Amino acid sequence: MSLDRIGYVYTFGMDETELLEALETTDTGVLALASEGSAYAIPVGCYYDDGALYVRLTDDGASTKLSYLEATTEACLLLYAVEPPDGSWSIVALGPIRELTDRESEAFDEATMIERFGKPRIFDEDLEALEWSVYELEIAELTGRKTGGRTLS
Repeated sequence: MSLDRIGYVYTFGMDETELLEALETTDTGVLALASEGSAYAIPVGCYYDDGALYVRLTDDGASTKLSYLEATTEACLLLYAVEPPDGSWSIVALGPIRELTDRESEAFDEATMIERFGKPRIFDEDLEALEWSVYELEIAELTGRKTGGRTLS
């Protein structure tokens, strides 16, 4: 396959201003976890505030994600947007992830959770059985890419 025939789009690194704007205005991402060589990725509500990156998770008592979360030493959170026809950006944040303490969680009451993380997406779960929790991904590495420049097709 020749890229000259099918076309491609150049990508570039995002500067700090672009990274912060994207982090501060995006409330959905994909959290990737790992356990014993197996990967598990899930869509999550996310929130960025002054260097801290938070994700909201739910548990119905039989959560696969929480078992992966316990086994993960370094999580990966992907945030992205696609702006047709050729515009896009993505940010990858890597680092350890931890559940907030009870005291830290007090900053996230029900109204604040909706405001910061958006409406939760429920997948055939009993709403009364769901437990909500907030985790912080401690950013060890942050990389952002965006499309730009000329598009060749």
